[in-house]
Amino acid sequence: MSTLRNTVQLIGNLGKNPEIKTASNGHKYATFSLATTETYNNKAGERVKDTTWHNITLWEKQAELAEKYLTKGSQIGVVGKLVNNEYTDKDGNKKSRYELRVTEIQFLSAGNKNATPESEGVLVTASDDADLPF
Repeated sequence: MSTLRNTVQLIGNLGKNPEIKTASNGHKYATFSLATTETYNNKAGERVKDTTWHNITLWEKQAELAEKYLTKGSQIGVVGKLVNNEYTDKDGNKKSRYELRVTEIQFLSAGNKNATPESEGVLVTASDDADLPF
């Protein structure tokens, strides 16, 4: 049962192109928003779409794959853990932001880029905890 603790699985579409950065310790990471949409009928029988936005972070090899293959609109599946980052904004106010730190990623579509991981023989699912800097 310990593998079920703090595990999140999502399938959705990128809301923006991945932002690639380098942490102070030299590790490369990518951040972007992921939209998951549910469709259902409300009490009045009307069809309703409900979209939730998630903050996603990929590290090292996964960030490199994201930089190469993902663009706004790409569909992916991710597995990871939910992390709460606390920080102080420029006005001195304490804030918190939840993000999904990805441990596995599956490329379901490549968005606007011509190449896909499969077409170049790249391993599509990246899951190597040894590369994670936390």
